Amino acid sequence: MERNTKIALLAVIIIAIVAVAGLAFSGFGGKQTLKIATTTSLEDTGLLTVLEAAFEKQNPNIDVQFIAAGTGQALEYGKKGDVDLVMVHSKTQEQKFINESYGTQRYVFAYNYFYIVGPASDPAQINGTNATEAFTRINSTGSANPDQVKFVSRGDNSGTHNREVQIWNKTGANYNTTIQGQKWYIESGKGMGDTLNIANEKSAYTLSDSGTYLAYKGNITLVPFVTQGKDLLNIYSLIPVNPEKFSNVNNNASMKWVDFVLSTEGQTIVGEYGKAKYGQQLFIPLAGQPEPTK
Repeated sequence: MERNTKIALLAVIIIAIVAVAGLAFSGFGGKQTLKIATTTSLEDTGLLTVLEAAFEKQNPNIDVQFIAAGTGQALEYGKKGDVDLVMVHSKTQEQKFINESYGTQRYVFAYNYFYIVGPASDPAQINGTNATEAFTRINSTGSANPDQVKFVSRGDNSGTHNREVQIWNKTGANYNTTIQGQKWYIESGKGMGDTLNIANEKSAYTLSDSGTYLAYKGNITLVPFVTQGKDLLNIYSLIPVNPEKFSNVNNNASMKWVDFVLSTEGQTIVGEYGKAKYGQQLFIPLAGQPEPTK
């Protein structure tokens, strides 16, 4: 009889522990964690801080934690199940991530443009050109005068770096054999903000997302020369990591973040961000609209 009582008591304790754990995960017994791997451009501009504050006000039981990296590294975090969601800007890489079942779906939420920026003296004379012509001139003048014309690349497999490689290849140059390794071509291996600072120090050209450039322009002397065109279109998306592949990911919190960023409130924050601090918006809201093509 005493043995049965002990067993019954043990069963009650186990049930209680499971119930408490369930409450904790659902947010009633403690905070959930939402881990997001994000591009450095979204982090450097400060947009995420504002989105996080508004989201956590609505969801006080969710603690949002960001890991800032280039798109390539952010997707690697997702492939390992180390994060719950990624916020990135390289459609080809994103689609591969989803096709390989690491991500569930791509939700576009904003866009802007990449800028080709450089020293005001414009030694490669790219002002007034398009992206491919600008890169062609940087390549030819840099090869002829490597001490006068330089280009700083992130060189980190980020969305920005991948776009840069695409433009080099569109010029007819082979990036791997005729661009990398040149004296005028410098790889920083760093995020966008740091790369802008390095390019500024070296009076070099670089490719930057417009948001980070506008956030940094008060501290650097580089000026934008090419700012529009299909080759410079920069679309940002949200991709939840697949819970069927990684049982540990917090898909519930991920979808709450997606719903918030795509909501009227979230999109208003995206569209208004930068106007007060930088004098113009850094991102154009895109939720519920067709993706722009140019």
